[in-house]
Amino acid sequence: MEFDIITAFPDMFAGPLSHSIVKRAGEKGLVRVRVHDLREYATDRHRKIDDVPYGGGGGMVLMPGPLFAAVEAIREHHPSESSRIVLLCPQGTRYDQEQARRLSGFGRLILICGHYEGVDERVREHLADESISIGDYVLTGGEIPAMVLVDSLTRLQPGALGGEEAARRDSFGETGFDFPHYTRPADFRGLQVPEVLLSGHHELIAAWRKTRALESTARKRPDLLKPGAPRKAGAIQEH
Repeated sequence: MEFDIITAFPDMFAGPLSHSIVKRAGEKGLVRVRVHDLREYATDRHRKIDDVPYGGGGGMVLMPGPLFAAVEAIREHHPSESSRIVLLCPQGTRYDQEQARRLSGFGRLILICGHYEGVDERVREHLADESISIGDYVLTGGEIPAMVLVDSLTRLQPGALGGEEAARRDSFGETGFDFPHYTRPADFRGLQVPEVLLSGHHELIAAWRKTRALESTARKRPDLLKPGAPRKAGAIQEH
């Protein structure tokens, strides 16, 4: 899967995309991430990408010209038969694991990072295929949401986690939360690992894990167990 990220702050992506699963998936050729500096597509010598809003008001708005030019250049230099343009902004559809599975079906995502007061509405209406929000809270821009999408979608690529079972076991991979995890030592300051996990009896372990996962979900997020309930976004533990 390919990701083309359009941002006014490309340096923000150097760290998060250079470690862990995203890095390993890139080395395996499972994903490719390209970060595009929006200012490279400005047309004036000051590399201006934003301006004051018509009608007055505070803040600055990202101009349509550089964003349209960036998307057009990406499509020209990196053609793809299966791509989707996603605007990352507070007004978008709430992102969750169901949305992640849907978006993972595209060969490429072009991610537009909103910033400042917002983006020119013509970008939302005539350039982006859809808008995505990662939650009901305020962020400085779309850069962190873009990182969230890249990370969560990379995990869904076959081979990224070393096996499809690992992705399926993630929280929200199935209905509800994941089961509790333990590792050595079996006795830590008097706190014991459940005996069933030390038994070597795989069927008993599987049953215990299923029960504990359901108990955890019922206690923390009972809404996830309702028939037809959407799977919500949340923290994912790395395998």
